[in-house]
Amino acid sequence: MADAHPERPAQLQTSYYTVLGLYPSASSQQIRRAYRELSKLYHPDTTSLPPPIATAKFHQINEAYATLSSPDRRMAYDLKHGYSRLSVIQAPPDLDRPASERRYRSTAYLEPFDRPLSPGELFALFILGVTFAACLLLVVTIGLTRGEITFYLPASHEAALQQVAPAADSIAPDSDSF
Repeated sequence: MADAHPERPAQLQTSYYTVLGLYPSASSQQIRRAYRELSKLYHPDTTSLPPPIATAKFHQINEAYATLSSPDRRMAYDLKHGYSRLSVIQAPPDLDRPASERRYRSTAYLEPFDRPLSPGELFALFILGVTFAACLLLVVTIGLTRGEITFYLPASHEAALQQVAPAADSIAPDSDSF
């Protein structure tokens, strides 16, 4: 693999992740934090190292940060140097065997979605049910108060109600007696 800068000494041809002391899976925040710490440590004005060494190290840190802090440049760098931040899906080792001979792991659930509900999901369903019941109650209440909903009794129930109604009138106290 040819380097873009062949005139560099061998010690400077390390990976940018090594320069910053990071793994290839480092986040942008980790890259920024490592750069800030190293730039304070190796800045030519603040270090006790000889100026040529401090300047070379500081330029190396800046170059590494410039590449790794840009998503596009980082992706190109990773592809060029063989780093991958994506997990690779591999075929299971028993793929060539017939399905009847395969041994599956015993799991408690058959499907990923076939599992018990979490307490948060149960609470959400409870709130949903209460809201639905409250809406139905509100619709019925508004309909009754506006007179838009009336309950019609069948004829057989009306006759039974008329037989009970006179008896109820005789039990009710007279308004004159008070």
